[in-house]
Amino acid sequence: MTSDCKQQDQTTRNLRTSVHPEGRFIVACHRPAYRVANLRARENVCALGQFPDGQPVDNRLNFPEGPVDVPDADGVYEIANPFPFRGTTYIGKAWADAKHRDPSTICLPSPPEVSMSQWFRRHVGPGMSGAARVTALIKTLPEPVQLALAVTSTDPEDLVLLAEEAGEFIHAGDTGHPVGLRFTANAEGTMRPKIHNHVLFEAVANNPHLPDAYKETMVLRPGVQGDSEIVGEWETDSGSHVFEYLRRNSYIPWGHYAANMANDAVRYTPEALTPEDMTGMRHLYYQRTYLRLAEMLQLAPEGQQRRRGPEELESLRHRILEGLGASGHPGRLPLNSTLWGWNFGFDFAPSRYRLHASHQQVHQQYALIPRQAPAAEATTEGSAMPSAYACGDLIHEFIQTYRDATGVDFFTAYIQAVQNNKRTDGCNEGDRDLVVHCDENVMLFVPKAQTSQWELQLVTLAPVGNILEADKAVRGALDRALLIAVQTLGKMGARMVTTIEYAKRFDAGHTGQHLLYSFLPRLPESPGAFSEAQLRWINGHYPEDFAAVCRAHKPSIPCR
Repeated sequence: MTSDCKQQDQTTRNLRTSVHPEGRFIVACHRPAYRVANLRARENVCALGQFPDGQPVDNRLNFPEGPVDVPDADGVYEIANPFPFRGTTYIGKAWADAKHRDPSTICLPSPPEVSMSQWFRRHVGPGMSGAARVTALIKTLPEPVQLALAVTSTDPEDLVLLAEEAGEFIHAGDTGHPVGLRFTANAEGTMRPKIHNHVLFEAVANNPHLPDAYKETMVLRPGVQGDSEIVGEWETDSGSHVFEYLRRNSYIPWGHYAANMANDAVRYTPEALTPEDMTGMRHLYYQRTYLRLAEMLQLAPEGQQRRRGPEELESLRHRILEGLGASGHPGRLPLNSTLWGWNFGFDFAPSRYRLHASHQQVHQQYALIPRQAPAAEATTEGSAMPSAYACGDLIHEFIQTYRDATGVDFFTAYIQAVQNNKRTDGCNEGDRDLVVHCDENVMLFVPKAQTSQWELQLVTLAPVGNILEADKAVRGALDRALLIAVQTLGKMGARMVTTIEYAKRFDAGHTGQHLLYSFLPRLPESPGAFSEAQLRWINGHYPEDFAAVCRAHKPSIPCR
């Protein structure tokens, strides 16, 4: 190894990143062997049970004599995240080797069919099998059992009974179908639906097997969940329909928006999403962002109440870029970065712990982030205000440090490392490719150090750092890849996925930052606890094997 290579290796270690400036990944492997001093003073041997032939089973193996030698413990791969602020991934060699031998085990089973109504009919006595009796039994179950049934039942009859227990409905006289909720007003005159059990109501409303008429009445119809104004809309003849809601009093200040599938376009699974749906949700994001930026630069067209077409948005994007270039200083935009995220999926534990987003119906949310966070108290005149938080800034700061330390552009090295990847276990057999989908503009891939067991990442191949720098072709490629990612994960069994965007600030200049998206599925046995609180991410498979499984489940979505 040359002195220059040794210096680069040391520099990369100091940066706590797995991306080497030469465009390869740095992987460590612990092969532990150690001795443990036995400090126990006494034994507590007791019976545990017995084998079928009557032979006793006890716990004497738990009480060894003398020190404990561990000459050859299971190996553990340690991979620093490419971005140091995202921690480190640990892959258990024994677990991952088993997955490598049979990659098809990297999946989640389909939920089993569950029908409490049918179970009651089969198991109650002859005189208790009427529909009224079944209804009474389900409606009087303890709440934890009702909650479990609300999120796991595949029987619409169960779910209708639970919905009727949770709230009060108005029904059509001829069909009995729900047509509305009963409302009440408080002392201030605020209207609220009559819901007896909000947790049960929310849980059953988010079950895909609930009849659509109940979904619409309970949560999908505009206004049923509150008075958030609809300020944008996307609709096509093929049935795609998206509303843009303003979240007026959000924890995200200065204008927080949500693009929700409308009540006549019910989408409760990734497979139900269409390319038009994805285009619509993202179009509303681009449209809102470009128009707000144009207003700040005094470039906004006359305020016509209509949707802007793709070509019109592209023209406006060029005008904004020209306006920023002509501004002469970077501080002209008070709001200069995007926040974009997507929560897909919903679950409630019987213990009342919500396990994911507030609503399963597909929605994406977005906002603009201020340049600075105003001080809560008066400060000395002229003192600097802190920057408002934007997760893309973390990438900006790191890639600057990486370039200063190595002389190499980080994303150039990162993309090269993904494309030139070698298997983590050093094995010459099996897949080594981390790429799931790629075109001339974007690459969807499995990160070498996954922060979720099934994490995927999407990156622009050119230094396009935000959606303002993304032309029509790049935006279309992003939209398509986003849909490919969630449908791939959905085909493998993922039902709760969070996606976040890491974007460069609009007026940061040419920094070499690429727009990056991270898809983070929540798996049943990975709720996040001690290790994850330290940013230690534990995996039981090699990223190369996961990428191969993703490619096998990748949907065929044509370019638009």
